[in-house]
Amino acid sequence: MRIVLSGAAGFIGSHLVDRLLSEDHTVIGLDNLITGALRNLAHLKGNTRFQFQMCDVTLPFEINGEVEAVLHLASPASPKDYLNHPLETLEAGALGTRNMLELARRHNARFLLASTSECYGDPLIHPQPETYWGNVNPVGERSCYDESKRYAEALTMAYHRVYGLRTSIARIFNTYGPRMQLDDGRVIPAFLDQALRRAPLTIHGDGSQTRSFCYVSDLVEGLYRLMLSDEHYPVNLGNPEEMTVRELAEFVCQLVGVELHIEQLPLPEDDPKQRRPDITKARELLGWEPLISLEEGLRRTVEYFRSRAGKGD
Repeated sequence: MRIVLSGAAGFIGSHLVDRLLSEDHTVIGLDNLITGALRNLAHLKGNTRFQFQMCDVTLPFEINGEVEAVLHLASPASPKDYLNHPLETLEAGALGTRNMLELARRHNARFLLASTSECYGDPLIHPQPETYWGNVNPVGERSCYDESKRYAEALTMAYHRVYGLRTSIARIFNTYGPRMQLDDGRVIPAFLDQALRRAPLTIHGDGSQTRSFCYVSDLVEGLYRLMLSDEHYPVNLGNPEEMTVRELAEFVCQLVGVELHIEQLPLPEDDPKQRRPDITKARELLGWEPLISLEEGLRRTVEYFRSRAGKGD
C-alpha cells in the first residue's frame, strides 16, 4: 500500500514507519516537528519507499497520487508537551483529524486514528474496557489532550457513519522504548534519565498510583494489525501488567545499578490513580498481546538513552 502517516518523526510514529517499510509498503511521512525529531528518521535516508514532508496537518494540504491508507498519529503526547502546547494539541485532535479524514475520504483509503487511554480520564472502572465511557475533567489542565482525542474519536466515527469510511481507532496505553526524548516528562524516560545521572527519582504523590507499560515494538504490532482489520470501534492497545510508580522506581534503579533516592513532588491535577488496559478485545479480534517483558524493554531503552547522553539533541 501507499500510506500517509502523520506524526512520522515522533516516538511511536517513526517506529510505525519502520514497520510499514519492513512490510514493503510505501510511506509518506508528515510532521511539523513541534515535538518530533528528524533524527528518528535519519536511518531512512536513501530509502526510496519513504518520503518525508514537513507538514502541519491542521492546515489544508494535499497528497498527489494514490493513497490506500491514512494513519493519524500527529499530536503532542506527553504531559510536558501538551501542557506547553495546549492550543496546538487541541488543533491536532480537531483540525488535524478532520484534514486527515478528508484525505482518506478523497482517496477512498482506510483510516486509523491513534487515540489514547487518557479518554478514560481518572477511571472509576479497573481495568478499563473499551465500553467504559471515562471520568474526564473537561476543563482541567489535561483536558486539552483528553478532549482533543475524545473529539477525534467522535469525528472518526462520524466519517464512518456518514461516508462509510473504513476507520479504526487505537486507544494507546503507556508506551516506552528507544526514540523517546530524555526530557519527555513521562515516568519511564524521567526515571531512566535520573537514574543514569545518579540523581534522585522524582515521584509525584506517594507513588501508589499504578501504570501499565507496553514496549514500542509490541504497540506497533498492534497498530499494524488494527490497520488491516475491519473493526470500527476503539480497541485498547497496551500491556495489562500493572505496577505502582514506586515499584517502577525501584525496578529502574536495580536495572541501572544505583541506589534509590526519591524526591517527592505534589500529585498533578487529574493524574489518574490507576491505569491498566483490558485487552480482551485485541486478543480476540487481532490475535495480539504484548511479548516484550518490562525488564527486556527497559534494557533496550537504557541502551538507547546511554547512546544519546551528551549529544544535546
